[in-house]
Amino acid sequence: MSRRFNIIIENDEFGFYGYCPELEGCQTQGGTLDETLRNMKEAIELYLETLSEEEKAGILSKDIILASYEVKVA
Repeated sequence: MSRRFNIIIENDEFGFYGYCPELEGCQTQGGTLDETLRNMKEAIELYLETLSEEEKAGILSKDIILASYEVKVA
């Protein structure tokens, strides 16, 4: 069985940081976007290995809303 999880990846001067909102504490980093995506997949797989079948069944998907606002900066 497979399941789709949301991931959010941010970029800053140190590289990339990713996390999965559905799995509290499941996060990783990498020097490139590709590395971070690979690391995130591995982090999710390892996280799920620690859960019981009941816990896995209880994971709820989250709707992710991305918004952008233009704000005047004085």
